[in-house]
Formats: sequence, structure tokens, C-alpha cells
Amino acid sequence: MADMGAFREAVIAWAAGGPGDRARELATRLPVRAAVLLEGPSDVAAVGALAASRGRNLAAEGVCVLPMGGAMSVGRFARLLGPSGLGLRLTGLCDEAERGYYARGLERANAAQFSAAQPSAARSNAAQSNAAQPHAAQPHAAQPDPAQQRIFVCAVDLEDELIRALGVTRVEELVRAEGDLRALQTFLRQPAQRGRSSQQQLRRFLGTKKGRKIHYARVLAEALDPARIPAPLDGLLTSL
Repeated sequence: MADMGAFREAVIAWAAGGPGDRARELATRLPVRAAVLLEGPSDVAAVGALAASRGRNLAAEGVCVLPMGGAMSVGRFARLLGPSGLGLRLTGLCDEAERGYYARGLERANAAQFSAAQPSAARSNAAQSNAAQPHAAQPHAAQPDPAQQRIFVCAVDLEDELIRALGVTRVEELVRAEGDLRALQTFLRQPAQRGRSSQQQLRRFLGTKKGRKIHYARVLAEALDPARIPAPLDGLLTSL
């Protein structure tokens, strides 16, 4: 039986230049109502973990969480999945540095204008989003509600948001619990880490080994206090 994983794989293959028939078929059969455009697998891990902690099964809700392999691919995915393609509602999460890619990609795909959540609740104690005016509807395609087409922005990146929300001490406790304390201590002794804040050091540590960023995206997201969910993640899930 086809599932959301099969749809995700079909869309990724389609975006890479393959045929789109399988994705179109599955979008109708499942059915799929929305796509969450994410930069990579660590973002997918965090969103999935946080959704599960809230008792939600996004796939069962018709939501496909898509790792695009980088923010520069957002325009391609938006064209395939948005109003001129499958007609899905689009939303997503990106780093501050990638905001422009998302804004331009969605705008060029006529998927609706960009809107962003304010940076992390842990940093600003606010969970707000600024919505831009939507583009005019295209006459040839059924339009998802443009007000619901939102991209939520991490102030630096996802890891930064998670570390700020949890605090350095709690993240270090989690690193210890995962058996990586010695690796962290070795990393912190490197000359390149001198002068960096503890938060910056932890953020860099998470990206030093293949698979570590994905693993800790899930671990940190699962450890979040419900009252201190970073605003971009909270806004994303609330919008779905």
C-alpha cells in the first residue's frame, strides 16, 4: 500500500528531472493536502519529533514533510507542488541566511508571497508571524489560501534555535546521555573553538560528524519543554 514515504520519494525523483506521473497519482490516492519544504534531513527529524510529541501524525493528516537537499531547490519544488503543479498548500522552515531563496522561489512559482515567523521564543519570548500580501490568483489553477502559505525563519539555523530553547547545560546533559561527552570535550579543546560562546561551540559540534546533526535534531526536539518551543517550529506546526 502506498504511503507518504512513497510520495516523498516520487516528488524528490520528479524534482531531480524524472517523470511526475507517480507523484500525481499518489497525491490523489493518499490524498496529500500540504507540503512542508525543508532544507535537509535534520529539519525533517526535528519537525517529525516535535509533531509526535504533540500526538500528531503529519502523514496521516495528509502532510508531506520534504527534505529538498538545500534551500536553492525551493523554487523547483514549489513549481511542482504549488498552484501550477499539484495545487498543494505550501509551508516550510528555513535558516535566516536562506530566507531570500525561499521568498524568490515561492514568488516565482506563484505559490503566494513569503511570510516569516519572528525569531525564537527562547530568544524573544514572542511567537509572531508577519504575513505579506498574496499574489493575485492564477485563473488556470485552484488556489490554496495564500494567507496560509507561510515560511518560518530560524534566526540563525535550526540547531541554534534548539540550543537556545533548551539552554547550554541541558544540551550538554543530552550529549552526555547519548554517549558523546568525550567527543564533545575533545572538540572543545581545539584551538579553533577558543573565543566562541558555549552555544556556538555546541552548534558547531553538532555538525562535525556525518549523521550527528540529524540525530541531535531529533534528540533536542524531543527534549523541548512545551512552554519553550522555538517560535519558528511552533508556528510551523500550528499552521498545519
